[in-house]
Amino acid sequence: MKTSYAQIPAYVTKDGSEIRELMHPAQHGNRLQSLAEATVAPGCRTQLHRHARTEELYHVTSGSGLMTLGSERMKVGAGDTVLIAPGTPHCIEALGAEPLTILCCCTPPYSHEDTELLEAQQPPA
Repeated sequence: MKTSYAQIPAYVTKDGSEIRELMHPAQHGNRLQSLAEATVAPGCRTQLHRHARTEELYHVTSGSGLMTLGSERMKVGAGDTVLIAPGTPHCIEALGAEPLTILCCCTPPYSHEDTELLEAQQPPA
């Protein structure tokens, strides 16, 4: 199975980031994981959330950000990879003038149903 970036539409997910599902069972036929590209606009952040079942890997491909992982906060930048264990509250904020772009690998595959928002939705700026 092969996908092409130019043919994958972006959408805004439950946490507020723009997502492209590069490979997901619901569209592509793979079974055990999903791979997506997330983009967070400069000065914005995703909503604090957690996944009861899903383990995530975030790999930053461009930009810089501030990752909240449980009670820990850490700066991240291109080349950094973060493990998000199931049940861990997390969010990420784009720092600087360029968008923060992240590859997100999820096992089991990402689902809206496994995303629990932990704060009220922020009104658009």
